[in-house]
Amino acid sequence: MGTVITVTSGKGGVGKSTISANLAVGLADAGHRVIAVDFDIGLRNLDMILGLENRIVYDVIDVMEEKCRLPQAMIHDKFSKNLFFLPASQTKDKTILDKGKVFKLITQLKEDFDYIIVDSPAGIESGFEHAILGADMALIISTPEVSSVRDADRVIGIIDAKSHKAQAGEEVEKHVIINRLKPELVEKGDMLAIQDVTNILALPLIGVVPDDERVISSTNLGEPVIRKKDTISGRAFKNIVQRLLGKDVEFLNLSPENRFMAIIKRWFT
Repeated sequence: MGTVITVTSGKGGVGKSTISANLAVGLADAGHRVIAVDFDIGLRNLDMILGLENRIVYDVIDVMEEKCRLPQAMIHDKFSKNLFFLPASQTKDKTILDKGKVFKLITQLKEDFDYIIVDSPAGIESGFEHAILGADMALIISTPEVSSVRDADRVIGIIDAKSHKAQAGEEVEKHVIINRLKPELVEKGDMLAIQDVTNILALPLIGVVPDDERVISSTNLGEPVIRKKDTISGRAFKNIVQRLLGKDVEFLNLSPENRFMAIIKRWFT
């Protein structure tokens, strides 16, 4: 049976879809059979980040309402034979989701894939609860801002209360990813430090992704930045993938001085 990894947060706009796409690509490129599932019903962003928006015919709601078979809705990634994508619906509302149908779908996917990456909607309404329902692991995404960390802390409590594992008396494995860290602002005291975030959330840190303009350009092109070898954010995502696979990988040196030297090096190479 595969592992369900739900990528979630309390606050919107923290980069969940970008992280979901990059981790799915990284796990697939490492040789694992992976499917990325967009549960952000009504919005749908994951398809654009993966560059698959033009290939959508059916979506996850069509599968659960039995308007099509699961293989008909799954989209094969353009570059990786191991990666598939199941899109969200843009025309339906989150309230259409049914817990029984969601759990049946997740169980079916676990039989066919090594990793199921679930891109959760932000917030704590029904859509979020459906996204965490079948989670074996939850990656809590937070930016280094007080409001984002506070909302992430609230989400942790809901995962521990309403996931299927919690209802069975088990615990969902949880980790924190800090996204869009700006070391120069941390140094000035204008942004929370990594230790501040981990102290508040009291969960193990699995990754820190620095603020990087290449993430935006890669997203716009539908080319996940993890495939860009010369990017610091791409290296950060690759390291997170290695940690998900149980490997001990050192965290990147994100000091302002080190980032400045990396920029200089890029100019002359």
